[in-house]
Amino acid sequence: MVEMAADGEKQQGHRPGIYKQKNKGHKHGKHRTKGEIERENKGRVSVTVLTKKQRKEQKKMDRRHKANQLRKNKKDLVLTEKRRLGSRDGPPHLVVVVSLHAQADSGAITKLLRGEGAGGIVHHDRCISGVSDSFGLILPRFKQRFTFLSQSTADMHSLLDVTKIADSLVFVLDSTEGWDTYGDYCLSCLFAQGLPSYALVCQGVSELPVKKRVESRRALSKITEARFPDARLFPLDSEQDATLLLRHLGTQRQRKLGFRSKRSHLLAQHVTFTPNNPVDSTSGLTGLGTLCVSGYVRGRPLRVDSLVHISGHGDFQLSQIDAPVDPLPLNLTVSRPLKPSKGGDVDMLDGGENEAPVRVLMKADPSNRESLQAEAEVDPMDGEQTWPTESELLEAEEARKKKRVMKVPKGTSDYQATWIVDEGEEENGDIDEESSDDDDNDDDDMMDEAMDKEDGETDSQDPGSCCDSEEEEEEEEVCSTERAGADQRYDEHMDEAAEEEGLKRYREARANEMFPDEVDTPLDAPARIRFQRYRGLKSFRSSPWDPMENLPLDYSRIFQFQSFERTRRRILAEAAAEEDGAMDGWYVTLHIIDVPFSVMESVQSGKPLVLVSLLPHEQKMSVMHVLVQRHPSNTEPIKSKEELVFHCGFRRFRASPIFSQHTSADKHKMERFLRPDAPTVVSLYAPITFPPAGVLLFKQRNDGIQDLVATGTLLSCDPQRVVLKRIVLSGHPFKINRRSAVVRYMFFNRDDIMWFKPVELRTKWGRRGHIKEALGTHGHMKCVFDNQLRSQDTVLMNLYKRVYPRWTYDPYVPAPLTWVKKEGTVEMEDLDME
Repeated sequence: MVEMAADGEKQQGHRPGIYKQKNKGHKHGKHRTKGEIERENKGRVSVTVLTKKQRKEQKKMDRRHKANQLRKNKKDLVLTEKRRLGSRDGPPHLVVVVSLHAQADSGAITKLLRGEGAGGIVHHDRCISGVSDSFGLILPRFKQRFTFLSQSTADMHSLLDVTKIADSLVFVLDSTEGWDTYGDYCLSCLFAQGLPSYALVCQGVSELPVKKRVESRRALSKITEARFPDARLFPLDSEQDATLLLRHLGTQRQRKLGFRSKRSHLLAQHVTFTPNNPVDSTSGLTGLGTLCVSGYVRGRPLRVDSLVHISGHGDFQLSQIDAPVDPLPLNLTVSRPLKPSKGGDVDMLDGGENEAPVRVLMKADPSNRESLQAEAEVDPMDGEQTWPTESELLEAEEARKKKRVMKVPKGTSDYQATWIVDEGEEENGDIDEESSDDDDNDDDDMMDEAMDKEDGETDSQDPGSCCDSEEEEEEEEVCSTERAGADQRYDEHMDEAAEEEGLKRYREARANEMFPDEVDTPLDAPARIRFQRYRGLKSFRSSPWDPMENLPLDYSRIFQFQSFERTRRRILAEAAAEEDGAMDGWYVTLHIIDVPFSVMESVQSGKPLVLVSLLPHEQKMSVMHVLVQRHPSNTEPIKSKEELVFHCGFRRFRASPIFSQHTSADKHKMERFLRPDAPTVVSLYAPITFPPAGVLLFKQRNDGIQDLVATGTLLSCDPQRVVLKRIVLSGHPFKINRRSAVVRYMFFNRDDIMWFKPVELRTKWGRRGHIKEALGTHGHMKCVFDNQLRSQDTVLMNLYKRVYPRWTYDPYVPAPLTWVKKEGTVEMEDLDME
């Protein structure tokens, strides 16, 4: 018994279970060092670390040295590009002289730069093909060479083409006013497409008294601050001023333009044309031929297998590239002016510009050469089915069982009876054909009733008082005769058709601004037929819309990228790494095949010829989107699907675009008119162009003048961008209860109400509801809303359909009527070729 008690007094200790609470240790602020961790691990390393590649950890000084090296490499690259321009290894510095005022004389500027006192050697007069006021200049003192070109602002197309490839611009200003109205218009166009490096020049300052020179320069600097902040103004009245200007042009920082730095481009200095068929030489040279263009390669290297685009004329292929003798060598040992070249720079037939043998650099390989195919091949039988599906067979069987009974002539077979159409079906067929047309004229004239009312009030007014005296009548006759003569002279310069068209466009724009997208339901046709292409959306933001649904036939002619942004990055990266072809700065001769003789006529008329190499896929058609802003100088309403003139990068063409809002959603609302207060996306069928690129939109008047209406940049290439056109049907609340109301004037028959019953309703005061039932047969319907309506409220129904641009792409843009400056006056001149 005693032993058992002794065992009972010795108890077992408590053992913690698996649910024992484990508190965190106290954070005493000390951490294990790397040495302690290595001692604890005793050389053991985890398996994942053993299989990974060991990365060398850079110290702080190593990272600093690497950043300094990258900075130095970029700085050296910029300095190398700057020093190559105009040197022995690079192309001559291309300078374009532009006059911005009618009183400013650009010819006097070029004459002063030609002088021997400026230190230059004029080596090649008329060095630019077809341009009379152009010359090459060698400066042994600065070890540079220049090409000067004086371009008139009268020809807007040539001005924009030349400034796209110019290295520097020299703007000639008036000593008192700076630039005139047309000069400011030219500056707007140049700033929109991209402005290279520039210099501001004025003449006549030295002729002023000494006391007024400072005031004149201060006033002129104040004028130029709006367009050119922090710009230096160069007076050019002596040869010493010309030397300072040349030094500034050769040493100033070059502004980089993205759309031309990614492509190789060339300004023609010598052009010859050889017809393909010798018979054409006796028949006026109207066929195709080979155009040989000589000039300096600028930008990226030029490949012989790539396509070239001649601004204003189209895309062409190359056959070979030659290397003739450089006509503007930088010979530092020359101490006397060289003789200018004789014989001109435009040759009709095959003729060499130098007697030295010409080396052939490369010839095109027909198997690797880029194709000129711009549109996809359309197979009209591609969408046909050779065998019906099971669902179509079941539908045909059900339709066969539901035979309709109709009266037919005696002896008519079942097959013949199926071709007999009832009168009701004929009427429905006519309505379907009418409604299948494009709804371009959906905009209703909301102001017609108001205008008719005003006309009625005008007609109802008293024409005059019958009790006027005879003296007053005689005075009125004399005054009316004088006014009639003045009015007749004023009306001689007025186009009545243009006035009527402008009035109609103004009314439509004003009606769209007062009642956005509202249309009237037709009385003579069912609304379900008239608006059968439209549908309702629960939410414009979140409701789905299939971008591949019911595409037009024009979409079979275009090309589409799986990912446009990824393709753009890849192509631009390949172009930047390209090292094959004619390098930058080489003087080459391009043999362009199958060129029409109209290109040669353009050169002979005195217009410069600009060539640019195209990147892969840039000759193919697709749906391009451009983000533009309305230009403040133009206030005329611009309607959607109206033909406009586009200057996109190096291209110019005509197209009929549609306008839409610039949002980040997957659906975008169409704008009927180009808005002046917000950025707008312009969608059109056009050749593919990889951004960045500046875009200018012009509208051509009936008299031939082209007005700048908008400027912007290239956005993307996306045929699947959904643009929805909205129409709004409106109704008036007839009887109002607590939450329900009887609405009329939205529809005019019972079938239309039942057809649009699933579509949600809204009001201008923010109420939402739906159609509950139709009342009667005259278009009255009972609607239920989320709150009680007000008597002055309006019930609205939004309907949407997808719209597409019109295929009116035309690469030919006629030369506009331009302004010619003559002794302070402004006249119009037509620059179209004969």
